Amino acid sequence: MRLEARDLAFGYPGHPVGRGVTLAFAAGEVVCLLGPNGGGKTTFFKTVLGLLPAQGGAVYVDGADLATLPRAAVARRLSYVPQAHAGYFPFTVRDVVLMGRTAHLGVFAAPSRHDRAVADEAIARMGLDALAQSEYTRISGGERQLALIARALAQEGRIVVMDEPTASLDFGNQVRVLEQVRALAAGGIGVVMSTHDPDQAFLCADRVALFHRGTLLCADAPERAVTADHLRLVYGVEVRIETVADGAGGVRRVCVPRVADAR
Repeated sequence: MRLEARDLAFGYPGHPVGRGVTLAFAAGEVVCLLGPNGGGKTTFFKTVLGLLPAQGGAVYVDGADLATLPRAAVARRLSYVPQAHAGYFPFTVRDVVLMGRTAHLGVFAAPSRHDRAVADEAIARMGLDALAQSEYTRISGGERQLALIARALAQEGRIVVMDEPTASLDFGNQVRVLEQVRALAAGGIGVVMSTHDPDQAFLCADRVALFHRGTLLCADAPERAVTADHLRLVYGVEVRIETVADGAGGVRRVCVPRVADAR
């Protein structure tokens, strides 16, 4: 499974956001997108998923032009976890996750026993068993985010696109989501996720794509993409990259920003 943007320009009618982006994603790898607020990451995601038309260039799924594929065919290949979703109807968490099976159902078809089993497995994988019968609108924002990830897992796309999946989660659930991201890649599923935390790229990414002013600054291994010079250019802050013990006998890199002492 391969998802590829070629010389992609993206944005909204009368409002271009990004241009000239060539970037490919494959099953079994984790790619983190880093960039500032308003840098075009969400708009890029919506374009590679076909939710917005490309303003230039094209998107290909296994060599086929995305624009020529039926939406159901796209949904069976690509899953999407949006940045935030409040919900308006009192569906249960189980119902919301089960909606991920829609791409596999015919018109007017009801979910089968297999569909329900797939949804229940996704719920269990995200640790939501105790909330399965709770109203989606009454659980916390972090719990809703976990339910959306479970829905994407139930969809069984070979590539999952996650727009800031840890943004509303507490520290423990952030770690659990990153562990699931690595587990998905180990199981042959590709994950493309945006984040504002470069440390998360060091924790789980195989490659990092840095967006700067609507263009792709670089796409490389984390140790070559997440550098002090790149972070200074993209975010406008001074950062040191340090190596620390990871508590399991190994080491990992972390970002240490310089913060002015206002005391």
